Amino acid sequence: MKRIILAMLLAVTALQYGLSQTAGSSFTIKGTVVDSLTSEGEPYATVRLTKPGKLAEAVKMAVTDKAGRFTITAPAKGKYVLTISSMGRADIVKDIDTNGNGRAIDLGTILIKDDRNELSGVEVVAQKPLVKADIDKLEYDIESDPDSKSNTILEMLRKVPMVTVDGEDNIKVNGSSSFKVYVNGRPNNMMSNNPSEVLKSMPANTIKKIEVITNPGPKYDAEGVGGILNIITVGSGFEGYTATFSANASNRGAGGGVFGTVKSGKLTVSARYNYNYNDQPRSYSGSTLTATDDEMSASSANIAQDGSSKSSSNFQSGSLEASYEIDTLNLVTASFGLWGNNYKSRGASSIIGTSPANGDELYSYNMPSHSKNSWFSIEGSVDYQRLFKVKDRMLTFSYRISTDPETSDSYTDYNDMSAAIDWQDYIRRLENQHNDGSQRTTEHTFQVDYTTPIGKLHTIEAGTKYILRNNSSENDRYTAAAADNGEYEFDEEHSSHYRHNNDIMATYLGYGIKWKKLSGRLGLRYEHTIQDVEYLLGRGDDFRMHFNDFVPSASIGYRLTDTQNLRLGYNMRIYRPGIWYLNPYLDDSNPSSISQGNPNLVSEKSHSFSLGYNSFTNKLSVNLSLRYSFTNNSIESVSSLVSDNDIADLQNPTGKSVLYTTYRNIGKTRSANLSAYANYNPFTSTRIYVNMYGGWTYLSDGGSLSNHGWNMFASGGVQQTLPKDWRISLNAWGQTPWVSLQGKGSGFFGYSLNVTKQFFKQRLTVSAYASNFFKKYMVYENTTASTGFTQNSWSRFNQQRFGVSVSFRIGELKASVKKAERTINNDDVKSGGGNEGSK
Repeated sequence: MKRIILAMLLAVTALQYGLSQTAGSSFTIKGTVVDSLTSEGEPYATVRLTKPGKLAEAVKMAVTDKAGRFTITAPAKGKYVLTISSMGRADIVKDIDTNGNGRAIDLGTILIKDDRNELSGVEVVAQKPLVKADIDKLEYDIESDPDSKSNTILEMLRKVPMVTVDGEDNIKVNGSSSFKVYVNGRPNNMMSNNPSEVLKSMPANTIKKIEVITNPGPKYDAEGVGGILNIITVGSGFEGYTATFSANASNRGAGGGVFGTVKSGKLTVSARYNYNYNDQPRSYSGSTLTATDDEMSASSANIAQDGSSKSSSNFQSGSLEASYEIDTLNLVTASFGLWGNNYKSRGASSIIGTSPANGDELYSYNMPSHSKNSWFSIEGSVDYQRLFKVKDRMLTFSYRISTDPETSDSYTDYNDMSAAIDWQDYIRRLENQHNDGSQRTTEHTFQVDYTTPIGKLHTIEAGTKYILRNNSSENDRYTAAAADNGEYEFDEEHSSHYRHNNDIMATYLGYGIKWKKLSGRLGLRYEHTIQDVEYLLGRGDDFRMHFNDFVPSASIGYRLTDTQNLRLGYNMRIYRPGIWYLNPYLDDSNPSSISQGNPNLVSEKSHSFSLGYNSFTNKLSVNLSLRYSFTNNSIESVSSLVSDNDIADLQNPTGKSVLYTTYRNIGKTRSANLSAYANYNPFTSTRIYVNMYGGWTYLSDGGSLSNHGWNMFASGGVQQTLPKDWRISLNAWGQTPWVSLQGKGSGFFGYSLNVTKQFFKQRLTVSAYASNFFKKYMVYENTTASTGFTQNSWSRFNQQRFGVSVSFRIGELKASVKKAERTINNDDVKSGGGNEGSK
């Protein structure tokens, strides 16, 4: 018995010794993978540990985190081969020998480069993720989406998480039409004011990626309700001695572009130019206004309006970027950009007014019109960046100048007029009009930014900015009676010359921390604004105002696993009304529907809370974001049926009722929204995506006006890569009816088909595109209701589109335009959103 017990003890002791020896022989390998040019961490790269001669059999595998860090554990000492791979990157292979002393090996910083090998054939083994998420933004890789070869940027936006584009091409970010548009990290006022018109004119093959900055930190100006769309053009990311030529043609027009980069020593220069002609098919619209106030029935008319219009435009853009690397610590960058569009339109409407009591015709007339408009954005900037021997410490000095001139020239005629006796005076004041308008915003911006790490966990950033912004608006009206054969006279009484100047001084302080799986950012921004308003011609009193705003922001992220993370954020934003909201010019070209800006508007403030979840794997990528926001003094467009005697600047009032529209700080909004994006790769050559945004909205003016409702936007599609470099994709999108303060709009549905083929080692790309090919026209309806009236309007657009595009690349890719990591971002003016910015 004693021998058995002794044998068991010896066996247990031997087993414990063997286990301890096995555990003790394991070791850890760690390191950080970063881009060789930008020093940014390479996220989600695959790390494989294999035995020499058995590279196909992995002993251990791991994935780098968002900062490029990895840790991998081997079961025993010996010789191994470490392989690091990432899509589009050259593999890194290192021999590892752990037979020396110690239990860990720190490989430090490992540089990874793009894979530039030209192969005789390409086999797709994985789909590159189109969406990446950070603590404060989402990034959509436009360049990697084959649909970008033939689509416009506006069409590609339907795929971007947290962005919606409705059936009338109005854009919303985070459910709001108030957002800012950047180009290569710099604000572009022209694109922010007219996003729909500009982005539908730009082919997507000029774009590298789009960033949706959902939780701007303290370094960003406090403006932008929904967030910021940052459009990164090919000029900011393409590398080397290369040139790419592109052309496109469709049933809407044609265009082309060229991009090139050249490097000589420490100087790198990149240039890009694009031109597009767009010929929009004729569209139709109409409305019916019904008076519901019995007390005003004698002075009111039910109005029916029908019309059509046709337009064309010439859009062009160009940029020049250069960088000079003085040494490894000092960098100077400069850029110049031009964006512009010329737009022509011709249309006609017929208007009939009838009695609310018995339906008898009270008046009628026809209203032909034609106009031409242009808007441009011209900007230049210089940045000096100073790095230090302390990693991630950086000082940046920046200067930016920009100007955004806009012009408009329109003619409205009135003919075939007839009226009942009581409405003769109303008809008599309809005089042919020529309106000659111009607007310009010129900015000078000076900025200093500094960021430094404190220890291994903490980061401090601080900066200051000074903006001198001069806005001007001149609207000259000329009138002529219908019998004057086009001889117009200047109407000084109803012309307006207006100046709106802002001096904005801002400073910010931000703090960041990264500790194990936790990361967080905390910031506070202070802005002082001096606003001067001066009326040079027309009615209005000069005034001067001061604003002081403290804007806090906070965000926190937690890495659940190497491929999953949570983020929580709070953000407060302010919105200064732009000149298109403030301009008091009275537009009475349609005497039954009159609109006017409001120079007494003040900045609105919005608070938002967000909770997000991201999961990215080789097969499935998911992004979920829940957001709640509220505003107590939002700027809202308000329409009311009033006597024209109550409109102060109206010429020759008649006492009749008209629909009067202006802007007011009356909005009280509450909204809860959920954004969901999923990308699934069931096979290496197949991609399936779904993008949804929806929620509940409540709007009120604090009084009798209020509205609420649910709304959802969804898009989805399938992309299939076929043998011999063929690709095909099918997409569909739609939206449920939406609500506004005074009404609601109809839903819509659309679809598209894309086919792409590449030739000559993927240097030549040919794409064909078709959308909404089963139904030529789509109809959209809106309802507006308030005390005294109800208005139903409709529009009918030709949404069919067919086209082809071609691009060809020559040269080799070796070097990139280096850019300062911090530069000027002016985003402190409320954008019009959709078509509002053209007002």
